[in-house]
Amino acid sequence: MSASVSRQLAEFAASLRWQSIPESVQADVPLRVLDTVGLIAAGSNTPAVQSAIAFGASYGASSSSLKSTMIGSRVGMPASIAALVHGVAAHCRDFDDTYMDSIVHPGSVVVPAALAVAEAVNATPEDFGAAIIAGYEIAARIGGAAGKKFHQHFLHPTGQVGPLAAAAVAGRLMGLSAEEISSAMGLAASMSSGIMAFLVDGGWSKWLHAGWAAHGGIVAASMVKAGFKGPQFAIEGPRGLYGALLHGETIDMEAITRRLGADWQGAESKFKYYPCAHVIHPHIDATLHLMSESGLGADDVDRIEARLAPWAIPIVGEPREARLTFDTELQAIASLPYQLATAVLDGEVTLAALGAEERSRKDIRAMAERIFTVSDDSFADFDGKLTIFAKGAQFSMEVATPGSDVKRLSEKFASNVQPMLDRINPERDVTNIIPGVEADALAVATQVLRGGWEAASRVLANVSVS
Repeated sequence: MSASVSRQLAEFAASLRWQSIPESVQADVPLRVLDTVGLIAAGSNTPAVQSAIAFGASYGASSSSLKSTMIGSRVGMPASIAALVHGVAAHCRDFDDTYMDSIVHPGSVVVPAALAVAEAVNATPEDFGAAIIAGYEIAARIGGAAGKKFHQHFLHPTGQVGPLAAAAVAGRLMGLSAEEISSAMGLAASMSSGIMAFLVDGGWSKWLHAGWAAHGGIVAASMVKAGFKGPQFAIEGPRGLYGALLHGETIDMEAITRRLGADWQGAESKFKYYPCAHVIHPHIDATLHLMSESGLGADDVDRIEARLAPWAIPIVGEPREARLTFDTELQAIASLPYQLATAVLDGEVTLAALGAEERSRKDIRAMAERIFTVSDDSFADFDGKLTIFAKGAQFSMEVATPGSDVKRLSEKFASNVQPMLDRINPERDVTNIIPGVEADALAVATQVLRGGWEAASRVLANVSVS
């Protein structure tokens, strides 16, 4: 019998060495860590994360051989619980990175799992970085094979794909063999879950999906290390991940491992620069650009039309009345009319746009009513076209998702960590673990990680964010 898909992915994860990874791929790691740490900080004072922290703190760290620390505090807890809390925090503002093809959010799963286990086992910077790259690669490939089919079946793909990626991350850092990592991925596949019920009333389950995936992967790897065995064929076949959840959809199984270790699909995850559904991002950029270039003011705008791929319309455009209701953060996050109205009126879209005061603004509602989405099958991914109709004229541009921009990521990080810094005493609570670092944002990143743990701090030290 030929090796299963999970075994091939596990062999890749177990054998991956930092020195063998292309420098261009290595350079992606500190950006992913920096971004996710900032997101954890940004989410730390939300009601959802405060609840998750209270849950995690109730466990304490004494009951686990794998112990980790909650970022922004000295609260210790089992690594799997720390990863759960950090995953919820990183995803709860919908500000985390995304694979365009599958709409999986890898950073909120892979980085929390790696942070927790690397701290617990005192991993080297090289192992920490290699584990993150392995996790991103596995998430990209398992998600990419399904494309948007999980979404079409009302499943949140981060919850389906994430546990397997997290199991590989945890297994790699724990020093498990390829056979053991494959077994852990097999167990983690039974933890794949995440329904889209949160779209009805704004419940917080969407954010749990990322945390639960990180948690589940660590639990799976820990159980295997203790001798528990998982199935080796949990991805392919009618009883595997796709067969059980996608009910007969055609999946190109060979694509999952094709040119594994040669083509680095994990690096294709796109960063977010606005806290909203990723498909809205290029339209926000276009709105801000056209408003600025044309010299238009908000009062000049008669109508805005956003043309999108058909799959995206139910996510951010329809039913229309639902996209004109902003009672919850999730409704604002998933409303293209709301986000573009904010861009027109405020000239920016920040985390403040998710607050209750902003969501209740009458001028935003009035502007949102002039913004429409149009399904256009000439677009397939996150591309599209935006047109502003104003004063008998119209201004249009094609849109596409931007790539990595270190300056924008640095600004995003600095803004995200500020609320956490406001609540701590640097002299009492923070140790500067990289002496002589001049860049403020980088110093903050290493300080927030706490405790003198060098694995993450050394990786972060390779990024200039001044």
